Amino acid sequence: MSDHELRDCPPPGEQVTGYDRAFLQAYLRLLDAAAAGADWCEAAAVILALDVERDPVRAKAVHDAHLERARWMSRSGYRGLAAKGS
Repeated sequence: MSDHELRDCPPPGEQVTGYDRAFLQAYLRLLDAAAAGADWCEAAAVILALDVERDPVRAKAVHDAHLERARWMSRSGYRGLAAKGS
C-alpha cells in the first residue's frame, strides 16, 4: 500500500509520516469542513471519496480517524513538518 492510498486509519504515533504528507491537503479540507459545520457524510464523500451510502459505518470511522489525525497535525504535528522543512 502506498502513502497515497486512503487507509481506514492514518498511521498512529507522534511522528509525521509520508502518509500525513500525502494527505495534508485532505486534512486541511477536513478541518475546514468541520469548522464550517459541514455534514460528515458530505465531507467523507467529497474530500475522502468514500461511498457513504454503500458503507456508512466504515465511511464514518474513516472520516473520524482522519479528522482526528488532522486535529493532531494542527495541534502539534505541524512542528514535524516545519522541522523537516517540508
